[in-house]
Amino acid sequence: MPPKPAQKLSQWAGAARTRCLLVCGAIAGPLFVATFVIAGATRADYHPLRHPVSSLALGGLGWIQVANFLMAGALGLAFAAGLRRALRPLRGSTWGPLLVGIWAAGLLGAGIFVTDPVSGYPLGTPDKLAHYGSTHAALHDGVSLAAFVALAAACFIFARRFVVWGKPAWAIYSALTGIVFLVTFALSNLGFDQADGLVDLGGLFQRVAITVGWSWLSLLALHLLQRDAPRQPAEDQRQ
Repeated sequence: MPPKPAQKLSQWAGAARTRCLLVCGAIAGPLFVATFVIAGATRADYHPLRHPVSSLALGGLGWIQVANFLMAGALGLAFAAGLRRALRPLRGSTWGPLLVGIWAAGLLGAGIFVTDPVSGYPLGTPDKLAHYGSTHAALHDGVSLAAFVALAAACFIFARRFVVWGKPAWAIYSALTGIVFLVTFALSNLGFDQADGLVDLGGLFQRVAITVGWSWLSLLALHLLQRDAPRQPAEDQRQ
């Protein structure tokens, strides 16, 4: 028995909502990266190759990066919801979206809890504090670590799911993203811990990790948008 017009309209509206949520995932990464690149290039005494993105939340213009974290986190949570809706028919709607949601929640936490100075920024601060300067700085590191681990895990979860779905190229891409993301994240942490030979490259490694991770999320969103393009109800009625 063919679906009734009201049922068709409801199905199309649901698909449109899913697409809106997926669009959030497609734009979150480019907006986040563009914002911290511009902010880092215009901040005095800030060196993108050396200093972490989180350090942009310090100082008089720190509110820009705080807002950047909060915006990216909100868009990421919307994307996680869209992932769950889009993947439900494929029986892969639990762990992947949940881990993406943890990544997004970590970005919100990174915006709420401001980090400590590191690697000599802001100017006049030590390269590394002996202890956390505040509770919110410790919370910043905690939620950031959870976010990075969750996104890496999401890459490997999706790699496995893409094998099941018969998409080997996406499986390989997801797995490679997870590996590069973990390696560059680890190297960035060593740099911020003042490891010899890595101190001046900590910011670079972190930016590679963030860009690689967000690129994967954006392309995943675009891939699902192409797969789930809904048809207008009027078009259905003419067929």
